[in-house]
Amino acid sequence: MNVSYKWLKEYVDFDMTPQEVAAALTSVGLEVDAVEEVQSIKGGLEGLVVGEVLTCEPHPNSDHMHITTVDEGNGVVQQIVCGAPNVAAGQKVIVAQLGCKLYDGDECFTIKKSKLRGVESNGMICAEDEIGVGTSHDGIIVLPQDAVVGTPAAEYYGLTSDWVIEVDITPNHADACSHWGVARDFYAYLKQNGYKTSLHRPSVDAFKVDNNDLNIAVEVEAKEACPRYCAVTVKNCEVKESPKWLKDKLSTIGLRPINNIVDITNYIMMAYGQPLHCFDADMIKGGKVVVKTMPEGTPFVTLDGVEHKLSDRDLAICNAEEAMCIAGVFGGKGSGTYETTKNVLFESAYFHPTWIRKSARRHGLQTDASFRFERGIDPDGQIYAVKAAALLAKELAGGEIAMEIKDVKNETLPQDAVIDCTYKYIADLIGKDIPAETQQSILTDLGFKVLESNAEGIKVQAPAFRVDVKKPCDVVEEILRVYGYNNVEIPSQVKSSLTTKGELDRSNKLQNLVAEQLVGCGFNEILNNSLTKSSYYPEGEDAEGATWANKGCVRLINPLSQDLGVLRQTLLFGGLESICHNINRRMPDLKFFEFGNCYYFAEDKNEPKVDENGEPLKASAESSKKILAAYSEDYHLGLWVTGKRVNGNWAHADEESSVYELKAYVLNILTRLGVPFGALVFGEIKNDVFAVGTSIKNRGGKTIVEYGVVSKKQTKKVDVDAPVYYADINWTNLMKLIKKTTVTYTDIPKYPAVSRDLALLVDSNVEFAAIEAAAYAAEKKLLKEVKLFDVYEGKNLAAGKKSYAVNFTLQSEDKTLNDKAIEAVMTKIEQQIVKATGAEVRGKK
Repeated sequence: MNVSYKWLKEYVDFDMTPQEVAAALTSVGLEVDAVEEVQSIKGGLEGLVVGEVLTCEPHPNSDHMHITTVDEGNGVVQQIVCGAPNVAAGQKVIVAQLGCKLYDGDECFTIKKSKLRGVESNGMICAEDEIGVGTSHDGIIVLPQDAVVGTPAAEYYGLTSDWVIEVDITPNHADACSHWGVARDFYAYLKQNGYKTSLHRPSVDAFKVDNNDLNIAVEVEAKEACPRYCAVTVKNCEVKESPKWLKDKLSTIGLRPINNIVDITNYIMMAYGQPLHCFDADMIKGGKVVVKTMPEGTPFVTLDGVEHKLSDRDLAICNAEEAMCIAGVFGGKGSGTYETTKNVLFESAYFHPTWIRKSARRHGLQTDASFRFERGIDPDGQIYAVKAAALLAKELAGGEIAMEIKDVKNETLPQDAVIDCTYKYIADLIGKDIPAETQQSILTDLGFKVLESNAEGIKVQAPAFRVDVKKPCDVVEEILRVYGYNNVEIPSQVKSSLTTKGELDRSNKLQNLVAEQLVGCGFNEILNNSLTKSSYYPEGEDAEGATWANKGCVRLINPLSQDLGVLRQTLLFGGLESICHNINRRMPDLKFFEFGNCYYFAEDKNEPKVDENGEPLKASAESSKKILAAYSEDYHLGLWVTGKRVNGNWAHADEESSVYELKAYVLNILTRLGVPFGALVFGEIKNDVFAVGTSIKNRGGKTIVEYGVVSKKQTKKVDVDAPVYYADINWTNLMKLIKKTTVTYTDIPKYPAVSRDLALLVDSNVEFAAIEAAAYAAEKKLLKEVKLFDVYEGKNLAAGKKSYAVNFTLQSEDKTLNDKAIEAVMTKIEQQIVKATGAEVRGKK
């Protein structure tokens, strides 16, 4: 959530820089992701000053331009050609100096020395719309005569900037989804750290009903889904553009101003965390609002013009005849506020979080309102919010409050939690004895009520807005986050139990070894979320022949968003997203690696969750095994290479990365781990993941590595146009392969190696991997390396044939090989290759 630094100051008194505020918020659990300066006028009017037109003469080569001399202050006088019809000598104007940057939307242009119709111009005299202080382009800005020449335009217009603090809201902190909520936590921090401060928000005591001319009844039928519903009407409103202060507030935090009535609802939500909805009261048929569910399949068109089919578990806000909006999620077409609207009804409600979350997921609609409702808002905040909205409607739209507030609530409304905590429990959980007075003051500053206190512990009542605080451990967390995690000393003693090293320890050790090796080769390690988009995995007809199908995804029952709906089946897409992120920031030359789990669901192993009588299976170890049989996971290592291998080096020409570079990294990893290459089978991959790829399997057919050029079909899913080379190492299978392998170090061989070449004529479909495998099968002790150094197809060869030139390296660790021994080994290798591949040794009869 974006928090305005200036807006925050309206609720809590402090004198700290935005960066210091960010650090303080992070320390109390509201992690700040970024702090960014925001200017109310883009560019901050930098390079613009007040100037005086000294002379103004007609341009000899133009019927509308003038040649002026302008005093820019500090003794600087420039000649500027101006095309405005109202320019004249003696005027005070705004001048863009040379080098000044002006903005038109996202476009930027720089003022440079130029010639206009043959006359030199060294700047620009500006109109309102050209610098962002207005919309007029009728002529240049003419300032009052008392304007001081040389004054920066930002100073003249009193331009100030704001800072946006981007806070990552955790799911349990729905209370911090507003400026007021952040201010409450910040206030507690300031109090506990000795700052003089106070917490305050505008009073709504001025609220009063002007008349009862627009009385709209409220009925709540779905009591479980809507524990509280408040509404008030305001008549004779003038829907128009919002005032500058309101537009600036919303724009600063990234919301687009629409009109004064809609902007009021957005303002209240971002200020106090209570989502509101405004209805055109004249469109509420029957003069009443009914909160209920609709029959299954009821068609409903939302404000964006999309038709949805309502479920009988979707809560709807209806009039006497039809649904007007999906409660807490999205408004319906025709139910909003338009330029013709005169009378409005403000809705302020508490909806059950589960109902809203399921409706939002069901229809794929994620809004600021649903984000707050599904996490749980303050069940006591509706009246304050609706009063504040009505008062703003009177102030900004000239309306009259036309009915008493309707407040319909029932017994399902959440009650404040009362929690007992002993000081011993708190100390054990924190690891430190914090004085009881400090604990109580922290809780009081956070809005808790201390109901009872004795030498053993305390009983507290959580504030209504802390819907997540239910248990003693929640209270301890509140104390600790304000007291400060850094203030809990690290103990000088570590209590631990001895354990023996297992396979997991060995795997972790080898992961660190490989990670260091890759970092030494210029790779950067990345860590992506295991949750990803289901859209990456095809379904239906598109899933036929796909490596990863949508039906194979492990799905979340209640995902936070559509982008985090399933567990990943591959590391590929997370890496591609990281590549896209970096390329968009002009970092195209990349080498990444990542260790992580991949998750799979096998539909054919999915056991029914009911018995032969249709009854749900009783919970047992056996039933759990049956249910879990369909789910599996593997640990993988992913490598990504893209861009240039060498770039901008004076000693080496630029060189693009290639799949052969990636292959070298893969083979180096296998070599470092002591993988016996004679136990591997290399083959070609033909699937939708790689345009060209190679697989490495063990003799049992288990895949160890797949690598190659990622297909355009996959890279397009994340908007990456550059070639990407990817290797997927199944770390689980790799660890099984080398389970009994011990990497040992030996002396450099004392005896020379011998090199022999063979020219082999083979069928076109025979791969080098088959020749390599046959050679290693024939000679395991003396054969050290098999290399392919030439491939020929074409003239002088029969159709369907190709020639391989292969080099074999032989070496003994005990003696120098003589010709007889070499000949015997090569004969054995030749015979095995001929037998396995049908090759013909060229040059032999």
